[in-house]
Amino acid sequence: MENVPCTMKAWIYGQHGKPEDVLKLKSDVVVPELKEDQVLVKVMASGLNPVDNKRMIGIFVHAECPFPTVPGYDVAGVVVKVGSQVKNLKVGDEVYGNIHEKALDHPKQYGTLAEYTAVEELLLAPKPKNLSFAEAASLPVAIGTAYEGLQRCEFTAGQSILVLGGAGGVGSMVIQLAKHVFGASRVVATASTGKLELLRNLGADLVVDYTKENFEDLPEKFDVVYDCVEQCERAVKAMKEGGKVVTVSGAVTVPAFKFIVTSNGADFEKLNPYLESGQVKAIIDPKGIYPFSQTLEGLAYVDTGRVAGKVVIHPIQQDN
Repeated sequence: MENVPCTMKAWIYGQHGKPEDVLKLKSDVVVPELKEDQVLVKVMASGLNPVDNKRMIGIFVHAECPFPTVPGYDVAGVVVKVGSQVKNLKVGDEVYGNIHEKALDHPKQYGTLAEYTAVEELLLAPKPKNLSFAEAASLPVAIGTAYEGLQRCEFTAGQSILVLGGAGGVGSMVIQLAKHVFGASRVVATASTGKLELLRNLGADLVVDYTKENFEDLPEKFDVVYDCVEQCERAVKAMKEGGKVVTVSGAVTVPAFKFIVTSNGADFEKLNPYLESGQVKAIIDPKGIYPFSQTLEGLAYVDTGRVAGKVVIHPIQQDN
């Protein structure tokens, strides 16, 4: 068993505010205590998400964890310690997952932007063997959100889907899952000019450059519209009669619905074969890997809203 120190390096904030004002790298943060159903993961890489910035500035203050807070949802790493009730995982296992079961309902105080993080066994899955730690860390929130949204829409083989914001973290996963896992008959997706080729490579049958045309003016309508860019009012105009519109943030226009992702290791296990076969790929922005010391720069890049795929912090440990 690895010798786990009592303290660790972690990014941590003690009040709400802009990341550059409140988020600090400290080297004396206490390594989290394990609950019976948890494992301690040595963090090799952590994925960043827009929610990290939103939580830090205090948008979800009504359902927050106590200060001081270590941000971060996505983790890929190695199990170094297991709780007494852990059934399947063991020390040395390489794992990935989203450590917060309910993304915005009192998430854990200690997230993944740290050298170690404690997480329930049920929220983790074995890391796909063909993926690096950085690639695995890019996946959990994005692929989990994409998968849960498609399930909630009861999306099935032979249906058509329009993905708004197809080049983002969630959108890039919706395209791939709809096409390669759910069996969509037709996938149409929107992005800006420079990202259209990415969408084609992911499996989109038609790409729409939103800087040049309005998706609601397309001659076709869709069984499902998956809105990743807060365009709900326009999204409902693009659905077929009796179709469904799902959105992941922003205002909701009837009959669309919004949901907040629930983390579930079993979903990642179901998707692992598609990742290991290469049918579904981890998408990291070409400029999207930042070392641990440059986490603030990574969060600032996420905040631009211009990321293709995901931004990942790697390496985190000094010795890997």
